[in-house]
Amino acid sequence: MEKASLSFDQAPPFTAPLRFFLTAPIFALLAGLLLLWEGPDLLLSRWTPGALAATHLLTIGFMLQTMLGALIQIMPVVAGVNIQNPVIFARWVHIGLTLGALALVSGFYFSLPAALTMAAIVLGISVSVFLIGVIRPLSHTPTTSPTIRGLKLAMFGLAGVVGLGVLLALALAHGWAIPLMALTDLHASWGLGAWGGILLAAMAYVVVPMFQLTPGYQARLSWWFPLLLLICVGIWSVGVLLDLAILGRLAQAFASLLGMGFCGFTMRLQLKRRRARADTTYRYWQLGLSCAIFALFMVLTATLWPSLAESNAWPLVIGLLLIIGGFLSFITGMLYKIIPFLGWMHLQTLGEYKIPAPPMKKILDEPAMNLQMLAHGLALLVLLVAVFVPELVRLGGLLFAIASGLLMWNVFGAARRYRQHSVLILEKLAKR
Repeated sequence: MEKASLSFDQAPPFTAPLRFFLTAPIFALLAGLLLLWEGPDLLLSRWTPGALAATHLLTIGFMLQTMLGALIQIMPVVAGVNIQNPVIFARWVHIGLTLGALALVSGFYFSLPAALTMAAIVLGISVSVFLIGVIRPLSHTPTTSPTIRGLKLAMFGLAGVVGLGVLLALALAHGWAIPLMALTDLHASWGLGAWGGILLAAMAYVVVPMFQLTPGYQARLSWWFPLLLLICVGIWSVGVLLDLAILGRLAQAFASLLGMGFCGFTMRLQLKRRRARADTTYRYWQLGLSCAIFALFMVLTATLWPSLAESNAWPLVIGLLLIIGGFLSFITGMLYKIIPFLGWMHLQTLGEYKIPAPPMKKILDEPAMNLQMLAHGLALLVLLVAVFVPELVRLGGLLFAIASGLLMWNVFGAARRYRQHSVLILEKLAKR
């Protein structure tokens, strides 16, 4: 398989992605506190104000924050996409995402039409600014690797999920007569499939072999998986728009099979890794892949027996497995590699390769990551049980808040140690 060439000399300043990585755990902490505050009522249905608020604290406040921040860092490195003024660009996108997410969550939780309208406008503008800033240089980049192809296709997914989200927020705020439930399911498919799933695959092609020392992905799978997944979501959209339920179910089933196949192949690669010791990132990916396979099997089952999707428990379990068990696990696992690696790389550059940078474990150590993952796994387990035993919701919320707080502590601590080492390196350079 032809691989993307990595050009670390084109990486933007560390502050560009770091602001996103520092903010994201705060939103996850708020989601845990909301679960703790609301208790059993929150998981009565995925349509409760609390459930909608918690979902978007995680999908926009955590997932979208980290994904866009990572793209600002990674796109120049793997695709040669030169974003003009990356620090200023990142600052404005970050501010818009943060304010938009807070407005959207407030609109859902307190039923505030004005907040929903403001969220739709702010988030729509912020993501549009991001897309405008990256699509033009990305379109001029030759598609020489599956990662670059995946990045290009993921931009369609991002535009689709945000466009549907803006429509749904405005419809709720102003009482527009549209099929809210069907479009909400479609919104989720664009977000978790065409955007999140494709971007995850594009990044996995690079980070899994690089950080977990596995063989590369099989060429045919790498090139075709993102395109086939986008086609499935597109057919699903046509089925919803034309009210052809069978077409939507077929696309949903095929997308589920694709996702399970990708996860299974990634697990197979991880078994062939050259690093014998299993670190936190590896364990997080194993957890995420297992949860994703189980969730996608449930989605596949619901295409054969649609009545399952009409129950309250089935969609909630799928959502918990895909979002908390899947994407949050993947993203956290990657953050635990990306943040110390970027810190080390920028410290190397700062020291002009004369003053050695500290090892990555000096920026973020393994015991702290393992403790946070333990809390995350316990929170996920308790929340899954709480779908059927509502009295456990507050315990699950408390554990998730603890896990998110530990993640925040780890990320802020890594940033603090990076700054401390920066000062020491500059002092040593001045003495030379």
